[in-house]
Amino acid sequence: MQWSDVVDNPYLQNLPFKIELNRYGKIEMPPASNKHGRLQIKIGALLERKLKQGEALSECSIQTGEGVKVADVAWCSKAFLKLYGYATPYPRAPDICVDIVSPANSTLEMAEKVQLYLQAGAKEVWIV
Repeated sequence: MQWSDVVDNPYLQNLPFKIELNRYGKIEMPPASNKHGRLQIKIGALLERKLKQGEALSECSIQTGEGVKVADVAWCSKAFLKLYGYATPYPRAPDICVDIVSPANSTLEMAEKVQLYLQAGAKEVWIV
């Protein structure tokens, strides 16, 4: 399955949880809490307030070497947005990728996501 298949599938468009694709094109569904969502908003607002020359996105889909991963928050510089606009998924990682650790996340999983985002071009990766 490709990410465009997921995005265009009417059965998957209004799911109340985050989904990602693994390297085999299969859907993974890591759950998120309302507290998680609140942290996304606060981090995105902080990035936009402090960095100014770009935009923060929540639930940012990124093509990685292990399939499409979704950063909880990403900050895209104006230069990045000029190149990629709002492509879904982004073919490379935005400047800053932020993942908020949930109880279901393992240390190994988070370390792997950090490496995937960096390999995909992120300049910084934050684990919150």
